[in-house]
Amino acid sequence: MSAALSRENWNDRARSLSYRNQCFIGNRFVSAASGRTFTSTNPATGKPLTQVSAGDKEDVDRAVKAARAAFDKGVWSRIAGAERKKVLLRFADLMEKHATELALLETLDIGKPIGDSSSVDVPLSIQCIRWYAEAIDKIYDEIAPTEPNAISLIRREPLGVVGAVIPWNFPLLMGSWKIGPALATGNSMVVKPAEQSPLSMLRLAELAAEAGVPEGVFNVVPGYGETAGQALGRHMDVDAITFTGSTEVGKFFLRYSGESNMKQVSLECGGKTPNIIMADAPNLDAAAEAAAWGIFFNQGEVCNAGSRLIVEESVKDAVLEKIRKVAQILQPGDPLDPKTKMGAMVDETQMNRVLGYIEAGSKEGAKLAFGGKRVRSETGGYYIEPTVFDGVKNSMKIAQEEIFGPVLSTITFKDPADAVKIGNDTVYGLAAAVWTSDINKAFKTSAALRAGVVWVNCFDNGHISSPFGGFKQSGFGRDKSLHAMDKYTQLKATWINIS
Repeated sequence: MSAALSRENWNDRARSLSYRNQCFIGNRFVSAASGRTFTSTNPATGKPLTQVSAGDKEDVDRAVKAARAAFDKGVWSRIAGAERKKVLLRFADLMEKHATELALLETLDIGKPIGDSSSVDVPLSIQCIRWYAEAIDKIYDEIAPTEPNAISLIRREPLGVVGAVIPWNFPLLMGSWKIGPALATGNSMVVKPAEQSPLSMLRLAELAAEAGVPEGVFNVVPGYGETAGQALGRHMDVDAITFTGSTEVGKFFLRYSGESNMKQVSLECGGKTPNIIMADAPNLDAAAEAAAWGIFFNQGEVCNAGSRLIVEESVKDAVLEKIRKVAQILQPGDPLDPKTKMGAMVDETQMNRVLGYIEAGSKEGAKLAFGGKRVRSETGGYYIEPTVFDGVKNSMKIAQEEIFGPVLSTITFKDPADAVKIGNDTVYGLAAAVWTSDINKAFKTSAALRAGVVWVNCFDNGHISSPFGGFKQSGFGRDKSLHAMDKYTQLKATWINIS
């Protein structure tokens, strides 16, 4: 898709792009009840893109009522699975037809390189919707092994109304991870995109309606977390909340659930991924290159970014030198240039937050190996160069707290057991990686690391068929794979006495 388009082509398309900027409720775009709006800003320039309706409690209530009415009528929840499959496949086809537009919306709204939006985010989002569409008629119910005088039927039923609160770093992809299984299992949805990145999700809702998703089944309410997000979390007629974002906000949704109707909650929260490189790694250059991409990809705005490089002391210098060379080709550039590998931070607030962590790392005594500065300020955009700290202690703030930016903390070890201890010494447990040629060390280390995903001799590899989620304060529940469908269904046992 992007290969045929130059920087000039992308800019021309950006200038002619139209934005969906209202709430999408009952298959119609409507203004927020209050009439209030907020500004969607282009992080690459600091200039506004459009004004977006600021949904609030009343708008969430309207969306939930539309979702509940659709669910109770059975226009989606009780139709044959084969029919839902056809609609979702049409939905994926329309996403593919409008892939260039969706990629452009992602890049303009978030600041990520257009090459990533067009070759990673959009294709994987399409794949996700198709995969769950195909899964619909592949899932079987059960019959329990009872005594001969009874039959126990065990069926999966949709929960009802699902509230999905999605993050700003991968709006389409993280949104698809929730939309795919939730719709496939027959639920109705109210999606609250992050206020930093609402544009692609609003367009996606329109495409879903065009594909034949019935009125009220898929609603989108843009707005702020403390207003629209809280209203969704506290709503008495929402059956489940699925959230991806920070651990701090994830805890709010647990509180909202307990203080309302005890709605089911699934969370994919923060991470502080340990990337453990041992001296006997099968290819140190490959490990170092993966470490660089693992922290600088998507400007470091990745929940499972390899933000802690835990490297064996004897090879640390060689690994850091290779990372330095990779970082040189990952310097921030214009997100609409297909050659750009690293774009802008999502907004000024996030840029200043990351710069604050860089300052804190230096004050705590870590050595700034390279990077650490804002760049391209003349554009008005929010860019930070790739940054690496050496001599980091795992107790330091930069090693313990999720920075969500292109900042790598380097920690050394001498014994594999110490590497595991350091890796686990955090409140998070989303992902981890280990590089070694020793199969025994690989098994022992991966088993000992407290993380939902552990990569061996690779980083950030995966597939829609493999589950993703965390341990500890990285949350619970899984996105991707058939296991994600567990979050959007409940088991009903029907006991039939035949004596």
